[in-house]
Amino acid sequence: MSLLRFLSFLLLGGVAVALATQPVSVQAQLATSVSVIFLLALLWKFSRGAEARQLFIALALFVVLRYVYWRITSTLPPLSDPVGLTCGSILLAAELYCVAMLLLTLVVNAEPLKREPAPQIEDEALPTIDVLVPSYDENASILATTLAAAKSMDYPADRLNIFLLDDGGTDQKCAHPDPAIAERARARRAALQELCAALGCYYLTRERNEHAKAGNLNAALEHVSGDIVVVLDADHAPFRSFLRETIGYFFEDDRLFLVQTPHVFLNPDPIEQNLRTFRRMPSENEMFYGVTQRGLDKWNAAFFCGSAALLRRAALDEAGGFSGVSVTEDCETALELHAQGWTSVYVDKPLVAGLQPDTFASFIGQRVRWCQGMLQIFLLRNPLLKRGLEPLQRLGYLSSMSFWFFPFPRLVFMLAPLAFILFDVKIFVSNIEEAIAYTATYVVVNAMLQNYLFGKVRWPWVSELYEYCQGVFLTKAIVSVFLRPRSPAFNVTTKGLPQTQDRLSELAWPFFAIYGLLALGAGVAVYRCVAEPGVRQLMFFVGLWNMFNLVTAGVALGAVAERRRRETHPRLPVERRGALALGEEHVRVAIEEVSAGGCRLRAATDADAKALAAAKEMEGRLYIDSIADAARRPSLSARIVGVAPDGRRHIAFTLSQPQDHLALADLMYGDATALERFQAARRKHKGIIAGTVQFLWWGVIEPLRAFAYLRPRASETALREPPAFADLSNLLGRRQPRLRPPAEAAAPRAAERAPSSKNENA
Repeated sequence: MSLLRFLSFLLLGGVAVALATQPVSVQAQLATSVSVIFLLALLWKFSRGAEARQLFIALALFVVLRYVYWRITSTLPPLSDPVGLTCGSILLAAELYCVAMLLLTLVVNAEPLKREPAPQIEDEALPTIDVLVPSYDENASILATTLAAAKSMDYPADRLNIFLLDDGGTDQKCAHPDPAIAERARARRAALQELCAALGCYYLTRERNEHAKAGNLNAALEHVSGDIVVVLDADHAPFRSFLRETIGYFFEDDRLFLVQTPHVFLNPDPIEQNLRTFRRMPSENEMFYGVTQRGLDKWNAAFFCGSAALLRRAALDEAGGFSGVSVTEDCETALELHAQGWTSVYVDKPLVAGLQPDTFASFIGQRVRWCQGMLQIFLLRNPLLKRGLEPLQRLGYLSSMSFWFFPFPRLVFMLAPLAFILFDVKIFVSNIEEAIAYTATYVVVNAMLQNYLFGKVRWPWVSELYEYCQGVFLTKAIVSVFLRPRSPAFNVTTKGLPQTQDRLSELAWPFFAIYGLLALGAGVAVYRCVAEPGVRQLMFFVGLWNMFNLVTAGVALGAVAERRRRETHPRLPVERRGALALGEEHVRVAIEEVSAGGCRLRAATDADAKALAAAKEMEGRLYIDSIADAARRPSLSARIVGVAPDGRRHIAFTLSQPQDHLALADLMYGDATALERFQAARRKHKGIIAGTVQFLWWGVIEPLRAFAYLRPRASETALREPPAFADLSNLLGRRQPRLRPPAEAAAPRAAERAPSSKNENA
């Protein structure tokens, strides 16, 4: 049946290509394209299901193929114009790259898979799990939150071991020639050993900082022996149900090596923060985790994303551990294991909450690492040449890697209209009628296709914004990888830095320069439209293209004009119950929003509201109705710091004991449906017209704000370096007894060595 289906698609594809390459008049082309747009609108409005989806894609592709055929055969400058032909060929190559990426995207996302829930397994049959939390320089509160949440997961305690892998306290760092660095490393090691002991976790470090995160994980594998390995980034806190929702898949497939869950973030990335879109627009990564990973999962090509994942230890041993040739060890490891015949599962359910970079500079640093790592794999482990991969697995990996070439076409599209406007270089041979019949309708159909497939997880034109913002800096990174594929180093992404003032990013100046150049082009285009009637029609069309680039560059100015962050701790809306004890008053409350710093709550009943209003004390304890154990009521020191007009109280927490972090984990990470609701609230479809209006509005107002930030402020202070490692005395009560990893968690090689502080719990 599958062969028949494949042959049918092949036949229909051949017919479509034959029709798409038929010469027709401009009027016929326009009528055909407009008819297709009308049919797409009808399908969008009235049809649902897989068949309608396939028909929508097929109709849209017909217009795309017509446009590509016309561009290749009819629009290149003649040989007599070598400058125009060269520039025009570069532009055509950039467009063909985009079309190729579109085709790969459609193959990958042809039938995104929605998996059934994992089977629930009896406790007696569950495997031993080692949770590995690699760390480098994250601050104490972030680590305490993640470790406490991991410790609080719903899983038999005797089969769950939590390990902090500290690369900031290695022997190499503790013996550093610089006394300040050595002292900081020793203080970090001692403090984290004590924190781990207090939380019932295990502390591991190693001799040298070699091979970055992959080396850290591989060093840990020498000391643990669980059946399943869970990897959590230091700022990725799991919800209580994480393991129960995922572990069952390993019982369905003996060759399953990976269960990956999405990365969901509680704080905005710098672009969301600066454009104020975090709580109303889907995050940039939701297109990948909400659609693309499900599409890859259909073809057994969903890959490891570095965190929020479970891996079978036997598979890692067969592969020799985590791969470390590139700086993206996650995708590289998955590629190796897929090639060896192992399988993967993607669970499209948010079960882990993480943190994003706070500044635009750290955001770009993160994306540079992702870009360089994926291109390293492309060059050194090319999926097209990798033995053992299935054809659609090859295409899936190829799509994920070749995506990172986008800075080059983005740069071409930004500069191409300026070549004609400023220098009269003919890069595109066409009249206005052809431009409307082919180019304009192609742009409309492409926008409809993108919005149809990804409208709930990506607003119109937001992809162009993110690619432009990154592309300004990624071009150099790409070139460096091609010159020296093994040279990129793993750079840790800085997170958790305060942003106390409105300011321009230190990376802002190229965006002002490009904006000025595009504004000059817009002025020249207007002048030439008025002064040169012979080029007016074409100049108008190219001027519109340049104007869209100017709008995009204007929105990007807003992205690098960094707003002060008012929230010290990311908040999560929850639906929890508890009791607030203030002196003699004990009031039942509904907790509506919580963070590591406090919560917002309201009285549960009218009687409770009266009692709360009558309370004279402002400090007390918040007792939480525990999800984990109804007989246990964890509590937190609570202080009322604000009262809203509707009577809701704003509460601040004092986290002075390790048990406070366990109580916070119960409150904030006890119910994963809170994260689902948080994510679903932002996944609202944004139509093309509404999205375009929004984008144009940003293009008008954001440059004004960015230029206003050019005036320096005397009080402005920007923290460039992470703060010194915090003293953990405020997190720890009396010193806790030492804990050592269980005997079965020590690898044979570790057992042969004499005990050392590197592998101790405290």
